[in-house]
Amino acid sequence: MTTLGALYREALAAFRSTGLATPELDARWLVAEAAGSPATAVTLDPDRPLAPDAAERARAYIARRLAGEPVDRILGNREFWSLSFRLGPATLSPRPDTETIVEACLAVLPDKQGAYRLLDLGTGTGAILIALLSERPRARGRGIDKAAEAVKIAALNAEDNGVANRASFSVGDWMKGVDGPFDLVVSNPPYIPSADIAGLDREVREHDPLPALDGGVDGLDAYRAIAADAPRVLAPGGILVFELGIGQEEDVATVMKAAGFDLLGPARKDLGGVARALAGRLA
Repeated sequence: MTTLGALYREALAAFRSTGLATPELDARWLVAEAAGSPATAVTLDPDRPLAPDAAERARAYIARRLAGEPVDRILGNREFWSLSFRLGPATLSPRPDTETIVEACLAVLPDKQGAYRLLDLGTGTGAILIALLSERPRARGRGIDKAAEAVKIAALNAEDNGVANRASFSVGDWMKGVDGPFDLVVSNPPYIPSADIAGLDREVREHDPLPALDGGVDGLDAYRAIAADAPRVLAPGGILVFELGIGQEEDVATVMKAAGFDLLGPARKDLGGVARALAGRLA
């Protein structure tokens, strides 16, 4: 019978041979998940025998990883802001870089007991909105996405993380048919120029939903649409916060200024030093 340690070594050898960036971590998480064990068990209990169905499941996970599927897609969930989020084919997997957007939003919503009204456009898993609601217990929010499947997953994530009574999710095309007022509109929109999609990493190109990536010819289509309509749904002095792609700060700043927003300083940088979150207040 196969043991936990033997299967881990099997996965590790396969991942190393194909040059995966984090073979030890990938092997540990996938084998432990297949076995229904904590990741530490791979080290602490390597001689634990695995039932045939668990070993079969682990080898299926290994094959999917070797085919380029990201670990979080295989596991079906991703941690973000110390919360757990379900994933689906219609959602992006929330990245650590996007936590910079949460930080930027919290900075402009300083009252921890404020009854803020929040709107998250292109909500996906609901990660940004749910993280904000977890930090502002009297705030309420709405998340909108064009994909019905994403909306369902976001609602489940709100339930899982204890904020379902303060969050609602609906299918929509940005703010069409939405009435305010909101104190803050936030969005991590599609921002990759269409011509650049083919050159993305395989894990992104083949497993992230294309509508959540493709920002049009120059990558700015969604920024223009959202910034132009945001004044209609924002309260006086309301704030718009965007996630930025690499090198987009100047262009998005121009779009926001043209729509009537005063920038609240330069963009906030992520841990890699990339300008990632840009905020503006409605003049």
